[in-house]
Amino acid sequence: MYSRQELEDIEDRSLAVYGARSKNSKGRAYQEKETDYRTAFQRDRDRVLHTTSFRRLEYKTQVFFNFEGDYFRTRLTHTLEVAQIGRTIARALGANEDLVESICLAHDLGHSPFGHAGEYTLSILMKDYGGFDHNRQSLRIVTELEKRYPEFPGLNLTWETREGMVKHESEYDLADAGEFDPALRGNLETQICNLADELAFTTHDLDDGLRSGMITPQMLDGVALWAILTEADQWTGPLLEDLERHRMIRNLVGLLVTDIIHATDARLKKSKAKSAVGIQKLKHNVVGYGDELQHHNLELKDFLFTNLYRHYRVVRMQVKAERIIADLFNDYLEEPLILPDHVQQWIPERGLERTICDHIAGMTDRYAIDEHARLHDPYLKP
Repeated sequence: MYSRQELEDIEDRSLAVYGARSKNSKGRAYQEKETDYRTAFQRDRDRVLHTTSFRRLEYKTQVFFNFEGDYFRTRLTHTLEVAQIGRTIARALGANEDLVESICLAHDLGHSPFGHAGEYTLSILMKDYGGFDHNRQSLRIVTELEKRYPEFPGLNLTWETREGMVKHESEYDLADAGEFDPALRGNLETQICNLADELAFTTHDLDDGLRSGMITPQMLDGVALWAILTEADQWTGPLLEDLERHRMIRNLVGLLVTDIIHATDARLKKSKAKSAVGIQKLKHNVVGYGDELQHHNLELKDFLFTNLYRHYRVVRMQVKAERIIADLFNDYLEEPLILPDHVQQWIPERGLERTICDHIAGMTDRYAIDEHARLHDPYLKP
């Protein structure tokens, strides 16, 4: 058996000088005895995995609604892909894999149903009541909303995991970052999570778009990354079989990950950073693509925005989702007594609008659709 101290020693020897050490953690908001056989960051990861919010991600939209097909990504499979990519990059660069994984697994806990359409609608509805943002909501979940321990609210994660969630995006809210040194950028592990998230959704959205038929190989003519992939695989078309598509997406992920590792390694050497804080004090992020791949990646993202995210079938579902979310919010606001009993108990502490927002944000796509039907179809039982 390896004790926690031995695991911390192994971690210390294996990490680069700028990797975050669990033994140097600033600790938890509520004092706890650490376990005998897990590091603090490993414990964070495990706590996130066992939450109700994490399980609900299985039935929350990524791009395609959950009921549109079992083979499309959900918010949960997206999260798992982010964690896998993040760990790969972290391992190659000498960053702390466990901290990367805990941040990656927690980064979308606060996402509303119906993907960004749901988040956009809640942000509009809550603009006069403190707003809504899924990153802030994720932090609220792990610090307040998950009720799993009698000794404290939330999950009592380490300071480093919570900091990584706050600084998940490069342009984070300074108010939220108040207790996390807002003058410092995200550490190496946080920066890895940021890029792993972006890489994952770009590649798997392309995959799902091709799988759905909304994107065809011919539409990708002129996109540099697609040209690189087709040339490497010697694919001439016109039909793209499933196995060929799998290989191309796999090669695309490999191409982007490899470029990130090499480009980041060069920036790390140039920075001469000698500690985790040294990375945070730099004037720029170190994790990123090289100049050429950065340009190609932006081109692919622009293509997806125009041809997939703005596809009429996706937009139609977004419009339906926005209507469902708005109807639920206004129904609850007009008559709070239709809220479930346990939800009504939140009102004195959180206020009515925030209570409604928390309730809706925690819904899965299916629950939101069913709840909307129960409230609007007189023939359904309430």
